Amino acid sequence: MTARILVTGRTGQVGTELARAAWPAGLEPQVVGRETLDLADPEAAAAVVRSGGYALVVNTAAYTAVDRAEEEEALATRVNGDGPRALAMACADVGIPIIHLSTDYVFDGAREGAYDENDTVGPLGAYGRSKLAGEIGVRAACAHHVILRTAWVFSAHGKNFVKTMLRLAADKPELRVVADQHGCPTAAHDIARVVVEIARQVVQDGRADAWGTYHLAGAGPTTWHGFARAIIDAQAARTGKRPPVHAIATADFPTPARRPANAVLCTDRLCRTFGVVPRPWTDTLAEVIAEVMDAPVGAER
Repeated sequence: MTARILVTGRTGQVGTELARAAWPAGLEPQVVGRETLDLADPEAAAAVVRSGGYALVVNTAAYTAVDRAEEEEALATRVNGDGPRALAMACADVGIPIIHLSTDYVFDGAREGAYDENDTVGPLGAYGRSKLAGEIGVRAACAHHVILRTAWVFSAHGKNFVKTMLRLAADKPELRVVADQHGCPTAAHDIARVVVEIARQVVQDGRADAWGTYHLAGAGPTTWHGFARAIIDAQAARTGKRPPVHAIATADFPTPARRPANAVLCTDRLCRTFGVVPRPWTDTLAEVIAEVMDAPVGAER
């Protein structure tokens, strides 16, 4: 018997990868966009869940404009907080679980070393507060939940740091990138791989011992500066262009929203519980850059 999986956020980085992922036989993903399920309208979004005959909801949709959220916190909170809570309530009503994506921005970045799931949260800005509201709402509304906090997501699709650096490397003689913010770059296709496996275990294996919050991030911490240098090195082999990447401080690149200085996430609990191991971000970076640079001229990415 086929189990239908509702996946939100079709045009986002993770949603795109889930739409093209290899799902196990017996799991049928229905990846929908905002025209079908808009988290800015929580009640309508919940109605989609209640009427669809799904076995699982995977919520990848979100308001992700970190800096603009400082001026649009009400909208960010409706999409990232009220929307996921409504989805989770609907899941509880029809007796199905939910997998929900969250973020490293729920932390204040003051901890030394990697954050684990039990560390105290304390978001620095509106985006982080809105995503924390979503976590709280999902936990309260549906006991059968898996919350995955991830970080520094990149892919060959949409807007992200990798594509920005590739564009700048083609146009600029030198780059300046923040070197005092630490985190774990995470490929969207690696997130999708893990989500598909968790979905398989939850739906097909009937896992009833795995509900809770987990960290999912690429293996190996770095800084934005280190990430940028790796991107430039990888593309230089193809283009011959290697603009210098200068390290700067966060204070030299002010933004409306404060970012956590340390957003490194420990993924041990995820590995122990589901038997999945996040891949090194350096490996997945090479794959993403190859996809971007091998795309036909004019292809939409």
